[in-house]
Amino acid sequence: MSAIEINQKIVAYRIFKEEDNEAPVVNDATPETMHENVSRPERLHGETYKIKTPLSDHALYITINDIVLNPGTVHEQFQPFEIFINSKNMENFQWVVALTRVISAVFRKGGDITFLVDELKAVFDPTGGYFKSGGVFMPSLVAEIGSVIESHLKNIGMLQPESLSNEQKKILEEKHLEYIKAESTEDTAFPKDALLCFKCHNKAVILMDGCKTCLNCGDSKCG
Repeated sequence: MSAIEINQKIVAYRIFKEEDNEAPVVNDATPETMHENVSRPERLHGETYKIKTPLSDHALYITINDIVLNPGTVHEQFQPFEIFINSKNMENFQWVVALTRVISAVFRKGGDITFLVDELKAVFDPTGGYFKSGGVFMPSLVAEIGSVIESHLKNIGMLQPESLSNEQKKILEEKHLEYIKAESTEDTAFPKDALLCFKCHNKAVILMDGCKTCLNCGDSKCG
């Protein structure tokens, strides 16, 4: 048997017996991670999201394209590679283009990119935000772009959705049923006098047992 030169790091091995019918399988492939030197393939997987705000007559369309790393292996993962925002409204064209280029650069840099969500959602419009259908408050258009990125990262598994415990869900459901009998607005399932929750941005905060509690996400000022 001729000698075999090993010029790579050994990460796995098994003993090969003569009676084995198959050659030994050595898994010496290191999973590829996202970094700025990863070249763009000719084809990317993408999702397009529509944003319609009361700030403009024209909708915004946000497209996020993902690159697939380690396809066909146990390490396969989707990683955002670039983002595009299109609209007939040209009023914000310059800063929208600048924002997409910066975000795309962060995507391609690799590492933990989830911080973008908190940074964008924390941007407040000095002239005031707006309420979306369903009573969700958006402090700015930039914040809504951050929310879209957050939803996308959850869809591809880079962010885990926050979930309440079964006990919390049961309590909120019981309390919600108690308040649902009260008159509500047309575009929300929560009481019309509910206050804005600064955690989930829904008008769902009511006074429950002497404590302000959100019926949507469960956030409570009493802990």
